[in-house]
Amino acid sequence: MALKAVHVSDVPNLIDQVPGNASLSLYSTRFSKGVELGRTAYRIPKFMVIGHRGHGMNLLQSSDGRMRAIKENTISSFNAASCFPLDFIEFDVQVTRDDCPVIFHDDVILSEENGIVFEKRVTDLSLSEFLCYGPQREPSKQGKPLLRKNKNGSIVRWNVETDDSLCTLQEAFQQVEPSLGFNIELKFDDHIVYQQDYLIHVLLAILQVVFEYAKDRPIIFSSFQPDAALLVKKLQSTYPVFFLTNGGSQTFYDVRRNTLEEAIKVCLEGGLEGIVSEVKGVFRNPGAVPKIKEAKLSLLTYGKLNNVPEAVYLQNLMGIDGVIVDLVKEITEAVSNMITPLKANGEGNLSEGDGKVQVEAKPQFSQRELAFLWKLIPELIQL
Repeated sequence: MALKAVHVSDVPNLIDQVPGNASLSLYSTRFSKGVELGRTAYRIPKFMVIGHRGHGMNLLQSSDGRMRAIKENTISSFNAASCFPLDFIEFDVQVTRDDCPVIFHDDVILSEENGIVFEKRVTDLSLSEFLCYGPQREPSKQGKPLLRKNKNGSIVRWNVETDDSLCTLQEAFQQVEPSLGFNIELKFDDHIVYQQDYLIHVLLAILQVVFEYAKDRPIIFSSFQPDAALLVKKLQSTYPVFFLTNGGSQTFYDVRRNTLEEAIKVCLEGGLEGIVSEVKGVFRNPGAVPKIKEAKLSLLTYGKLNNVPEAVYLQNLMGIDGVIVDLVKEITEAVSNMITPLKANGEGNLSEGDGKVQVEAKPQFSQRELAFLWKLIPELIQL
């Protein structure tokens, strides 16, 4: 059934519709402690590692086979990620024409028929049309070929070592390890100006699925679309909302998206809990980190540099709360080696100061790694 678009003032606070067993504290069995909610007390209790689109995004043109190992944003990718000590996986949610939240990153789906390549916007497709692309659940059915456009404009077949069918948000809740948190990115096209009624319509469709199937699973909402981030916070108060930003790496017409300082304003004005920034934006503007902490906001990062262990360790030292990564195996191992977990008997080298994870024992880097780390810092800050 299609949802009726309404104004924010007409929407009841959806917290009243949340089941009694819903997660109110973002508690995960993978955490040493729960995440505390509230402007004065909100903090992430440990340095978090989050799997990007599950086990990692696909870069089809990359010479690194790890970037083509498992189809991104699929149940296979999510469950593969759950085998590692991750706190969350991140994935992109859009809503089909018939109001079904589905998981897919790109704004459009590319396919081919009779040698002709064509594209269709995900949000213009019905659920059945969306699911007909790529591998099919029923072996007897043949899906439409799935293509992808690389950053250089070339179009290639979406070939990976382990393929899987496209999926819905509901299926992810039902088929993925329940202790693994979901960082749900509310995905909107950067080139479209959305009306408020449309945003509310889409968000209600997503929230309906979350409230019905989340149960005790930890959830974080995030979005590059500032109005969507603010609205999802108004529509519910159960789950934290983070504002996604390039941190100044790109310039947008909406000035709220252009700097970390603007991101702080958005969060404070809308009561959001944190910021997710492109990591280069943080390295270019390290002075923003204490400002974010003073505002009692959490800070996560994403970007290719998060696949470099030294860059991840540097962020831990800066007080950043967690990283979204593609190389799940390598980075979870690196973080485990760099940061000594707090032991049950109270012994150990990890403490939580003022919400900042502190490392009392330095990791064992080779001279080459140390040289790289110290070279990395000034180069990135000057970019």
